[in-house]
Amino acid sequence: METLNERRETAQLGGGQRRVAAQHDRGKLTARERLQRLFDDGSFTEMDTFVTHRSTDLGLDKQRFEGDSVVTGYGLVEGRTVFAYAQDFTVLGGSLSLVAAQKISKVMDHAVRTGAPIVGINDSGGARIQEGVDSLAGYGEIFRRNTLTSGVVPQITVIAGPSAGGAVYSPAITDFIFMVEGVGQMYITGPDVVKSVTGEEVSHEELGGAAAHASRSGVAHFTAPDEDDCYRQVRRLLSFLPSNNADSAPERQTDDDPGRTDTALGSVIPDSANQPYDVMDVVLSVVDDGDFLPIHHDFAGNIVVGLAHLDGRSVGIVANQPAVMAGMLDIDASDKAARFVRFCDAFNVPLVTFVDVPGFMPGTHQEFGGIIRHGAKLLYAYSEATVPKMAVILRKAYGGAYIVMSSKELRSDVNLAWPTAEIAVMGPEGAVNVIGRREIADAEDKDAKRAELVADYRDRFANPYVAANRGYIDDVIDPTETRPTLIKALRMLETKVDSTPQKKHGNIPL
Repeated sequence: METLNERRETAQLGGGQRRVAAQHDRGKLTARERLQRLFDDGSFTEMDTFVTHRSTDLGLDKQRFEGDSVVTGYGLVEGRTVFAYAQDFTVLGGSLSLVAAQKISKVMDHAVRTGAPIVGINDSGGARIQEGVDSLAGYGEIFRRNTLTSGVVPQITVIAGPSAGGAVYSPAITDFIFMVEGVGQMYITGPDVVKSVTGEEVSHEELGGAAAHASRSGVAHFTAPDEDDCYRQVRRLLSFLPSNNADSAPERQTDDDPGRTDTALGSVIPDSANQPYDVMDVVLSVVDDGDFLPIHHDFAGNIVVGLAHLDGRSVGIVANQPAVMAGMLDIDASDKAARFVRFCDAFNVPLVTFVDVPGFMPGTHQEFGGIIRHGAKLLYAYSEATVPKMAVILRKAYGGAYIVMSSKELRSDVNLAWPTAEIAVMGPEGAVNVIGRREIADAEDKDAKRAELVADYRDRFANPYVAANRGYIDDVIDPTETRPTLIKALRMLETKVDSTPQKKHGNIPL
């Protein structure tokens, strides 16, 4: 027992007290400290504590540490089992060895077999160079498991240190990425390589820091000012999610009346069709307790996605944001929403879509960037999804963008509209420019004729009643009753069963 206790105490120090102190000096927690913050108090059980690498090349035979460069195990988060691994930067810079990869692979296999989420905390210098192809093979083992596990159990990554080269591909396959500001960095090639190849000078933080990936590349879904806040956010995210694809998310108790109405929603839409408003006023009014977890908050702000509860049940929210770019869909917004819709569908989270979209963003940058292909991803995601789907058209729903945003034709279950909804092939002004061109040209007072035609078009087409008359909209509702109406629909859809044609898998336009 003395030997066991001594060895366990030594293993707990990772690379030793000096390296632990250096980790703290960098403003970072150790691997085990991170896991303590992630899990409920005292619930973490470590696995493979005494594993060591077996390499002897280039002096590795003199650098063996029990547990090697990763700490793995399982515990409870709000009473539910979660598996996790945390790379240990105090051991050879957290470099991935073959045995470290085997430890990570083992804990991922346990997560799949038991149907529990997996959280990975990355803080590593990359592949262990001394081990050569063995280290690369280890990465391959992890990547394969990330891929096969996708859609089976939720996978979450925390970037709490460097993550470079091949190390970034495992996070990229996982469902959600958190980055700690100031310490978390991701890039394929570092600043030195970038400068040698392209001549660009860029810092580590500018190239791969939290701000860059949260707002520009869209690689990161969440950022946190420090590690304590990061693990609090991870725990909050997990509270919205089921443990696996066969379960439903845990229901949350709430005192928020399911029949609650909100008179403020009756005036949220501006009188002018071109005036912006914040769609979050609608979202926060409708969901339980005004509690909403935004995802990808700093990326593609023209669309909002996130998780909330409705009548105590987890739902995914997708909403066009008129306050940013008039809520138009562009490449980034399409990608952001499509991946979120597919995640919700994979894990049985119903979808609620709030629609106010004038169309797809025009311009050569968008066309040459593949807006057709990217927009098709969102269309594909909604069409493929079999979870309960509800949509509310708040104002504009024009052309292809109307179809893409959870229309009835894409197998949406309940489609509602406010009286302010405008559903048409295009906006009145654009339509009149096409179909009324000759009348306007022949008129003595062209401006008056244009105004007359626009008003006539709006009265005849740019309203929800034509679509409701044809069954494309199930009902036109009082905006103040949006919450209770959606809750009734959600309860009705609780036993929904739907399917897609049998196939190996579809070919989403990537």
